[in-house]
Amino acid sequence: MSYLDIIPGTEWGFFTLPRPMCIAGPCSAETEEQVMETAKGLADFGIHVFRAGIWKPRTHPGSFEGVGSKGLKWLRKVKETYGMKVCTEVASEKHVLECIKYGVDIVWVGARTSANPFLMQEIADALEGTDIPVLVKNPVNPDLDLWIGALERLNRAGLKKLGVIHRGFSTSAPIPYRNDPGWKMAIELRTRYPEMTFFADPSHMAGNRKYLQELSQRAMDLGLDGLMVESHRCPADAWSDAQQQLTPQDLKTLLESLEIRENTSDNAAYREGIDALRARIDLIDENLLKLLKDRMDVSLAIGRYKKEHNVAILQTGRWEQLLGDMVKRAAELGISADAVTAIMTAIHDESVRVQNKVLEEK
Repeated sequence: MSYLDIIPGTEWGFFTLPRPMCIAGPCSAETEEQVMETAKGLADFGIHVFRAGIWKPRTHPGSFEGVGSKGLKWLRKVKETYGMKVCTEVASEKHVLECIKYGVDIVWVGARTSANPFLMQEIADALEGTDIPVLVKNPVNPDLDLWIGALERLNRAGLKKLGVIHRGFSTSAPIPYRNDPGWKMAIELRTRYPEMTFFADPSHMAGNRKYLQELSQRAMDLGLDGLMVESHRCPADAWSDAQQQLTPQDLKTLLESLEIRENTSDNAAYREGIDALRARIDLIDENLLKLLKDRMDVSLAIGRYKKEHNVAILQTGRWEQLLGDMVKRAAELGISADAVTAIMTAIHDESVRVQNKVLEEK
């Protein structure tokens, strides 16, 4: 596992409020009036960090691609008028230098950019020697190493105020959201780097405001630190991503609806009860390991038997039948098909590896 030398977000000086910390603002800065009116609506109910896209990487040329550097003047005015911290997305050295020039407090790296090591290195080099907090969105595809690699490049440039934004992954599967939430990867990254400041971006995950509450609640249930939510004074008039933005008042309502659970508890009864349950889990896991060892021993014997009779290792018909039976049995026990498929696939892959080693034996 890679090592990242980071400063927790609670020590940045920006994020000292109780969960959920919230960064909010329009998808795009459109006009000075739109920026200032939206910022006022957010500041009025306690949002301390204002976001707005200045440069907008769009799928098709000719779409609105942001107002450019003049929008940074509006962000500076938000700071001066409402005392808010301001942040925007950067995707190149030029963007970084412009943000430094106008006193932007935080920058984030988008999903398209975090997937590109060349651009990540360019941004890291441009930020070297600064103390600007940087938030990195997950790459468009579910590649945990690529996400961590983007953080490593920034870290090696001396940046220690690093955080992440989970916004889900592109998918061709028929789902109600724009992006597959892919919470499993968020959990894995959170487990590896528990001190990392961790936001969810339900706006881009959902693609539609009607799903924002459920995705935001899910992020809180997983113990993430906060949310980055798109908010516009009049979403119907937004120049980009109109369907996923909320008015400041609607965002206030959403945040007030969330049930925030503590990450842990010092209550003695809780500690006693959770420790007893975890002891049971430990015992079950130990027995599972022993069973897996027994299964691999049988796989090894099967591999030798196949080698002796000159039979191929992979028997797809047998595997498909086995998996189908296990999924059916799991359903009867209340275990999801996705979970048992993932577990059995991992076990099968290891069995194939063990049997292939037999073929390599002289």
